[in-house]
Amino acid sequence: MKQKLLSKSFFNKDTVKTAKALLGKIIKYKNTSGIIIETEAYKGKEDGDEASHAFKKTERSELMYNSYGKFYIYFIYGNYYCLNITAEKNKPGAVLIRAIKPIKGIKNMEKRRQRKDNLTDGPGKLCQALNITKALNGTDINDKIKILKGIKIKNSQIGCSSRIGINKAQHLKWRFFVKEKDAS
Repeated sequence: MKQKLLSKSFFNKDTVKTAKALLGKIIKYKNTSGIIIETEAYKGKEDGDEASHAFKKTERSELMYNSYGKFYIYFIYGNYYCLNITAEKNKPGAVLIRAIKPIKGIKNMEKRRQRKDNLTDGPGKLCQALNITKALNGTDINDKIKILKGIKIKNSQIGCSSRIGINKAQHLKWRFFVKEKDAS
């Protein structure tokens, strides 16, 4: 069954709602794809999100302020890329794609990651497995990286927690994940 692309307007809503709604969607880049099973929402200063790049407007975070439905990709810890999609038209926001369940191009992912397990269970691993780099920063969804409708995840299957790897704004429960990682 051929999956339909998500429209850009899907991302023109509250970032937290977008993060939750992305679970079960399919991300596809070139010869690889997977079901999104973990996300995190990041907003701006007016929402008290000190952990967000958008807490302070900079050249790097500007994309989070003036767009929705664009890929925001940055390099972290001098070693990894992180894939985000901007959300909300009039407020800063982006959704970090933390993990996917691989469905196509697994051999390519294994070759890029030089392993057969834990291919895409973290944002840096995901970008390495899909070969996503900062060269794609600022591109529109469905231009090079596609987001497809995917599968329906029921609310009862969705977990929620504090975001991972941050020291600030830990009270914000903006990490969403599929409780059963083998959602189908």
